[in-house]
Amino acid sequence: MAAATGNQESARTGRYRDTRRVTLVGAACNVVLAAGKLAVGLVAHSQALVADGIHSFSDLLSDGLVVFAARHADRAADQDHPYGHARFETIATVALGVFLVAVGIGIAVDAVDRLFHPGELARPGYAALVVAGLSVVAKEWLYHYTARVARRLRSVMLKANAWHHRSDAISSLVVIVGIAGTIAGLPYLDSVAAIVVAYMIAKIGWDLGWNSTRELVDTALDQERVREIRDEIRLVRGVRSVHDLRTRRMGSDALVDVHVQVDPRLSVSEGHLISELVHQRLVKRVPEVTDVLVHIDPEDDETWHPGVHLPLRAELMDDMQGRWRDIPGAERIEEVTLHYLDGRIRMELVLPLDILSDIGQARELARRIRAAALAHPDVAGVDVRYH
Repeated sequence: MAAATGNQESARTGRYRDTRRVTLVGAACNVVLAAGKLAVGLVAHSQALVADGIHSFSDLLSDGLVVFAARHADRAADQDHPYGHARFETIATVALGVFLVAVGIGIAVDAVDRLFHPGELARPGYAALVVAGLSVVAKEWLYHYTARVARRLRSVMLKANAWHHRSDAISSLVVIVGIAGTIAGLPYLDSVAAIVVAYMIAKIGWDLGWNSTRELVDTALDQERVREIRDEIRLVRGVRSVHDLRTRRMGSDALVDVHVQVDPRLSVSEGHLISELVHQRLVKRVPEVTDVLVHIDPEDDETWHPGVHLPLRAELMDDMQGRWRDIPGAERIEEVTLHYLDGRIRMELVLPLDILSDIGQARELARRIRAAALAHPDVAGVDVRYH
């Protein structure tokens, strides 16, 4: 157990380290690009490039949010957060989604405003075109770098930040189109392209934010993944059926709760072993599954609910002692196993082998014990054995 805990702690530390590294690389690029865009934009009289530079500076806020969320999301579970802190990452992804939607709306509003005020369009020079081109290359590289790490860590938050980088690349591409169009005598091209790109950015932000919001309300995994999980459970020997399968996400991880039906006469320890095998198989075969809660059922409680009204062992045995009091030999019953099935109780009784010295007497003893027990309204069957 200590080794497993140590491995989990090491994995969390490595995950945070990788997330911080890729985010800080992005932040450094944002600082350089923002400074270059603002300087050249002012000198070259490009309003679009100045706006894009301010946009790049605003990206530092999202980078800071990612580092903050990653630091808290990878903390170990504690008393207040027994399932861990992974949803810090989910909340950050929602925030990034909202940020992208806001960026898209801002670009669209500015583009529409410029369409109705063509006189405000500036006449930028070729230097602005070069800087915007460098921004596209740098931001597209950051997108691929961040997306690759996001896939390896299965981090939706990093995926959101990767798309944030790509939205910046697209934004700079729009600036290029606008500058080139203006130089070529087509000033409206900038605004039309900007509106299209604004929609794309807002759509990406909406999808990321909506999917993370669904996680916050414990939406199940997609149906294909649920079917895969169900099929893996059925491959475990001893599993008769699977029902009440529930799934949810916790950051990059997936949690599973499931009821597994086994042979109703298995021992508690054997049923527990089957549940452990189900847990191990899912964690090993389904990458994002990290925790599985298995409820072992002796019957399908989707179609038949256990008889919670039935008496427990202490109450039932008090009643049985009264019923068996006048039966000679009944006091030698050594073991009593109870099976609560189909809303009734089935009993297995064990008597010592030396009673079998008189076969006829042993059979009569078993018959009387069985008849007395079956007189109880909740007892459906009695099996008497000799050991």
